[in-house]
Amino acid sequence: MKTFATAAAPHLPPRSSVRQVMAEVLLALLPAIAVQAWLFGPGLLVQIALGLLLAAAIESTALHLRGQQPQAGLADLSAALTAVLFALCIPPICPWWISAIGLLFGLGLVKHAYGGLGLNLFNPAMAAYALVLLLYPRQLSLWTAPLADLDLGQSLQAIFLGQLPASWDTLASATPLSSLRQLAGEAWRMPQIRELPLFGHYGAAGWEWIALAYAAGGCYLVWRRIVAWQVPAGVIGATLLLGGLAWLIDAERHPAPLQHLAGGGLMLAAWFVAADPVTGCTSPRGRLLFGIGVAVLSLAIRRWGSHPDGVAFAVLLMNAAAPLIDRFTRPRVHGHAR
Repeated sequence: MKTFATAAAPHLPPRSSVRQVMAEVLLALLPAIAVQAWLFGPGLLVQIALGLLLAAAIESTALHLRGQQPQAGLADLSAALTAVLFALCIPPICPWWISAIGLLFGLGLVKHAYGGLGLNLFNPAMAAYALVLLLYPRQLSLWTAPLADLDLGQSLQAIFLGQLPASWDTLASATPLSSLRQLAGEAWRMPQIRELPLFGHYGAAGWEWIALAYAAGGCYLVWRRIVAWQVPAGVIGATLLLGGLAWLIDAERHPAPLQHLAGGGLMLAAWFVAADPVTGCTSPRGRLLFGIGVAVLSLAIRRWGSHPDGVAFAVLLMNAAAPLIDRFTRPRVHGHAR
């Protein structure tokens, strides 16, 4: 005899499956992937392919250990999205074992130790990146200069054999935020720093195109109603407001607000990470506060913290605060306490 599951109304089919949502997010990341691969070479594509293979293996193993079907878990594309987001955060010639350690932590522990998809407290990609950033800061600083002449063979040697090109000294480049931190510590003034070629017209030569690509993909997700507009609005608005105020007060010591948006991972976080419905807030007010919190913490870490770009840590801290924010911002059900 078959039984039927009962549930509360409304009895409507879901608008989109998990697989469809993940596929659209991956589609929205394609512009940023294309721009980043153009600027930093084919190493990014190698990192994405490597991450997808590692994520499939880790996800399958975790699901098998939990007594679930690996095929169903892999089909929802959530592990693939984690792998792609992680690959976009690390340098394109980062050693392969960095990806293995990061994804093992992000998927195996942060995601599945909390119960799997939809139950994790922290964003797996940001948790993975934060771990390797703390453990291996030197390897995470091996960025190439935009449009450096680094071919596929050299990228493969660097990733899998640890052999950097003979011309590495001419190809290597710190990120704009790392250079900004170093030069500011050497008593350089912001007008002097902005004149350097690394910082271009908007504070991060080449990186501003990546930021625009993330914004284009994010706007598509908002249009498709996959991402709530309040989160990116909170992140970007608070960054422009607070960064602009600091810049107006003392432009000699503080970077321009566009430099904050273009020079690091804030645009990726605003549209693709902080907007994660699982690890974020559920109410409109809560989402806006969540986005503002990510911006405030990111700017605070950049100004007073030990890392040039504190976006990953800001997101994880706000992930931990999301249940509390929801507690005070969710609309009260009539007849029930909050």
